[in-house]
Amino acid sequence: MRTREAAGSSPIVRDSAAADIGAIAAIYRHHVLTGLASFEEVPPDAEEMARRRAAVVEGGMPWLVAADAAGTVLGYAYAGPYRPRPGYRYTAEDSVYVAPEAIGRGVGRALLGALVVRCEALGFRQLVAVIGDSGNAASIGLHRALGFAQVGLLPSVGFKFGRWVDGVLMQRALGPGATALPDRPRPG
Repeated sequence: MRTREAAGSSPIVRDSAAADIGAIAAIYRHHVLTGLASFEEVPPDAEEMARRRAAVVEGGMPWLVAADAAGTVLGYAYAGPYRPRPGYRYTAEDSVYVAPEAIGRGVGRALLGALVVRCEALGFRQLVAVIGDSGNAASIGLHRALGFAQVGLLPSVGFKFGRWVDGVLMQRALGPGATALPDRPRPG
């Protein structure tokens, strides 16, 4: 799958490939070491990121990258199961990470927009975001702009960089959401 958000320099969103792992690991490393979007404190190496990507893809879930016209990876996003129990099989959780040099260029919007479309096509009815730090205005704003609503706040649920950090829960219905029963089964 490849999508282009608009003409010009908009990022190209495509399925990730094994060759993208180095860039994915570098982007995540930056966020682990400098921000609160992830509560991990030690960045996983490329081998671990490859394992994580393989688990998502082998589970039939999307892992996307956004690249510029030259093929440079600018960010990535994926959806995984919200929780492992069968009752949650129609709900996915998203993660979006953008390279520091690409922040503010529409990369996150392109990735999350494509992820929403993919999750709907897979039969999911709800998409949940668990955002690290209630002060993460960029991620909260991105999700809000794409139809997510804040449904919860977990005060001081994490501890990183010597301080307590909130978790923000946001949710968006996919397709008919909860207004109709599923029309096809999802594995669970």
